[in-house]
Amino acid sequence: MPLSTQLEAGEEQYVLIASLDNARNLSNILKAIQFKDHATFLATSNGIKVTVEDSKCLQANAFIQAEIFQEFSIQEDSVVFRINLAVLLDCLTIFGGSAVPGVTTALKMCYNGYGYPLTLFLEEGGVVTVCKINTQEPEETLDFDFCSTNVINKVILQSDSLREAFSELDMTSEVLQITMSPDKPYFRLSTFGNSGSAHCDYPKDSDMMEVFQCTQTQTNRYKMSLLKPSTKALSLSCKVSIRTDNRGFLSLQYMVRNDDGQICFIEYFCCPDEEVGEQEQ
Repeated sequence: MPLSTQLEAGEEQYVLIASLDNARNLSNILKAIQFKDHATFLATSNGIKVTVEDSKCLQANAFIQAEIFQEFSIQEDSVVFRINLAVLLDCLTIFGGSAVPGVTTALKMCYNGYGYPLTLFLEEGGVVTVCKINTQEPEETLDFDFCSTNVINKVILQSDSLREAFSELDMTSEVLQITMSPDKPYFRLSTFGNSGSAHCDYPKDSDMMEVFQCTQTQTNRYKMSLLKPSTKALSLSCKVSIRTDNRGFLSLQYMVRNDDGQICFIEYFCCPDEEVGEQEQ
């Protein structure tokens, strides 16, 4: 590691140390959930979970497993803090994200514990920059109570097909309607925009459909303004799992392969648009 000698003195005081040979692997994941300025970091021995929320209706979680890091050390059962995500991303890309093949920015991220700043050591081409970002009291994150036992319908698609669908649907629509059914149309996305209604159907035996597990017909609508932030994660991902539970809550789980071929996950939870649902009934 290029930064291996940077922290020898006093390194034992840190409750969290996480190192990456390529900081872009972290910044890309964080950009995919950056729809609000602040995020909550929760570190455990399994890795780091970063949560961003909006209006108690939308939650995004990025999961960076401990194995992704070249070094990952945590001295407590869990470490949690709130941080300005925009500032963190500015620091992670402080070298501008080199376009030169083979040139990457190495990162060592250190945290002393409650009340201390998050310290970033960034190195590229022999130049080391140290950034200290103030942390805040973490706020309690929403519990959408989305558990697998309550999941009614689930499909896993190749992300290319969903990206294509979003390019064809009318994004002037206020809502995205999702129909999942054991019978036709199986899986349908619908919009109702300025140019009229648009539908995109996926047969259950489509080449793009990797998993189709639908037990009953569900039609739910979700505010497009809440779903649009998730398209950042969609653009990075190779597969997406779409699940709905018995309340109509939506889970979009994106599988992202980073520059080194390692897998991370980004999950969005979104509540249904109840008013539209009542009109439908």
